[in-house]
Amino acid sequence: MFRILVVEDEADISSIVMKYIEKNGYEGRLAENGFEALELFSEERFHLVVLDIMMPGIDGFEVLARIREISEVPVIMLTAKQEEVDRIKGFEEGADDYVVKPFSPRELISRIKVFLKRIYNDNDELILSYEDLKLYTSSMKLYRGKEEIELTSTEFKLLFVMMRNMNQVLTREQIIESAFGMDYEGFDRSIDTYIKRIRQKIEPNPKQPLYLKTKYGSGYVFGGGNQ
Repeated sequence: MFRILVVEDEADISSIVMKYIEKNGYEGRLAENGFEALELFSEERFHLVVLDIMMPGIDGFEVLARIREISEVPVIMLTAKQEEVDRIKGFEEGADDYVVKPFSPRELISRIKVFLKRIYNDNDELILSYEDLKLYTSSMKLYRGKEEIELTSTEFKLLFVMMRNMNQVLTREQIIESAFGMDYEGFDRSIDTYIKRIRQKIEPNPKQPLYLKTKYGSGYVFGGGNQ
């Protein structure tokens, strides 16, 4: 069963959202403020988070930033704010969708269903997909169609960062920090060696990569069509 964390301080709204979540066969957990949300998130596993922005203590933006430090779980922001700058800030912090109050609970549930189906398919782990590649982020497995492609833990970490930031050019420094943290002691150019190994495993022709491309003078990008 999919588990959903609802972070909302307004009781009338949270009670409606929780009823709809449970009515649709999901397990819901409620946090009434940001601190409670982070505590629950650190203790339990959730498949999706519905997160209010304006809350006492720490706001939804900060909660989202803390969650993104440790998880790629899909997050739907729930807010009364309608300004474009707030929506942009939410997306920049890593939000996956936005619902503006007042909202229809049925619409929210529809969006939740879309995310759960698209991201988890019939599994309960987050899956990153691009064309015929699927990266299972909990079991750390990569498939092309039904064929599994063996990855080392280092290759998985690098590919995860690239697929999570699909279509975005990442410098070697950004890749290293996201994959290994600030304690990485290797040279940034050593990333090139790992990228080469990953290409040999996923690309039809590693010399002319279709998935993991070089942006000369900048770094690497995963996807991006023909750009």
